[in-house]
Amino acid sequence: MKKSYSAISAMILIAVFLISSSSFGQLTFLPRGSQMAKVSQRIGTTDVTIVYSRPSVNDREVWGTLVPYGMNNLGFGTAAESPWRAGANENTIFKTSDDLTIGGKTLPAGKYGLHMIVNEDNTATVIFSKNHDAWGSYFYKPEEDVLRVDVETTEIPHVEQLTYNFDNVDATSAVASLNWEKKQIPFKVEADVTNNVMAEIRQKLQTTPGFSRQSWEQAANYAQNNGGDLDEALAWADAAIAGQFFSQKNFNNLSIKSQILAKQGKTAESAALMKEALPLGTVFQVHGYGRQLIGQGKNDEALEIFKWNAKNNKGTWPVHYGLARGYSALGDNKSTVKHLKLAMENAPAQANKDRVAANLAKAEKGEAIN
Repeated sequence: MKKSYSAISAMILIAVFLISSSSFGQLTFLPRGSQMAKVSQRIGTTDVTIVYSRPSVNDREVWGTLVPYGMNNLGFGTAAESPWRAGANENTIFKTSDDLTIGGKTLPAGKYGLHMIVNEDNTATVIFSKNHDAWGSYFYKPEEDVLRVDVETTEIPHVEQLTYNFDNVDATSAVASLNWEKKQIPFKVEADVTNNVMAEIRQKLQTTPGFSRQSWEQAANYAQNNGGDLDEALAWADAAIAGQFFSQKNFNNLSIKSQILAKQGKTAESAALMKEALPLGTVFQVHGYGRQLIGQGKNDEALEIFKWNAKNNKGTWPVHYGLARGYSALGDNKSTVKHLKLAMENAPAQANKDRVAANLAKAEKGEAIN
């Protein structure tokens, strides 16, 4: 056990606690020295929030003094040893709407008291306690810990007021960090976005959105593009094409089903379905499909789609632009330049002409335009 605070410090802490926690007949709306703050980040469909109070450095020595290293007897409450409350005033609160993975361990969806043990060797332990209602960490009980994660701290430029941030945000994770004085305490939070979204899709399709064809198309498309179950995605696509409450084949749902079949290795069925879908598509949908094929490296197939579009939508924007992209993907620069010049003639707006002109300049120098 580390050395206790002085008696004077303990008395001050008790006084602050009693004054602040007594709400009957008090003016609880008055401003505080350490202002309340909240920071949130959505990861996929998971909302992560930290609610905390922001003390200032105010020319004080923070680490090892204002915030003692290790576990400490705070001189008040029931805890013999306490971590730092990771802020000021009440508990710092960490909330997540779905399960998270932190440090390779699972933190279930819920609301937690956030505490930290700061060590002298530039390490720290981040603690998530199921007790989120207590004031600070005076009543801390280790048996209420839901998760502990050991992290390394880093040195940063001076931060006067304690601040929590979410940085390095990507599709499935973010790095939450406490920043104060010249120390940062980061911890990475990760969400199983695909499984979370798939679970919500299943639930939503049983409600009002399930009576919309577009919802089933969106569900099938999300599943097949994000590692969902392909059999389930195929069933959703079939429901969009010939559902109980609607029956409408269109380019969108047929092409989604075709992509699912291709991922299942059913290439002949996939190709037959796209042949059926093409006449139902707009010139822009077919153009987009051709560009999608280029993105997949299927350049020969892409050119055939652009040729089909040019034949069936003769002289319409953007068929020549599509042909130019198709020929460029195959390295036929002469044909690329030819169709870019034709595209300039039927581009409907100046913005379109500007994009074509930029690509024409590249093609005339022998550069690819995709």
